[in-house]
This record gives sequence, structure tokens and C-alpha cells, in this order.
Amino acid sequence: MQTVTIYSTPSCHFCHMAKDFFKEKNIAYTDYNVAADPEKRKELIEKSGQMGVPVILIGDQMVIGFNKPKVVQLLGL
Repeated sequence: MQTVTIYSTPSCHFCHMAKDFFKEKNIAYTDYNVAADPEKRKELIEKSGQMGVPVILIGDQMVIGFNKPKVVQLLGL
């Protein structure tokens, strides 16, 4: 199983959708709240070139936004 990381904010609807999807599929993930963590916010901007969330890392692949078909493909579901 690949490592899954999500950069999110508490008020982001698509972030909640992504996390609900991971929970439903029993996929472990690390969640970074970029609204509360300035270091992770900086890391998000450096990795993605933007401030928008969610940004999901699956292994070494990046998905901007909750692109469910892309997430499913990258996870091999």
C-alpha cells in the first residue's frame, strides 16, 4: 500500500469528501491541517505551487483537489 498524505483545512468541503473516501475504503492517511500549521502550509506551497486544498500525495504522485477517478487509479482500487 502506498503512503497517502492530504493537505487540508477544516472548512474545506472537498477535503472532507476525500477523507471520508479514505475512511470508507480503509486507507490509512496522514492529514496536515495547513490552516493551523504554518510549516505544512509552506511545504504545501513548495510542493504544489499553490494554496488550494486538498492536495493529496499518493506515493510520489500529486493530486490537486479531490479527483476521485485519479485517486482510485493511483490507489489501484
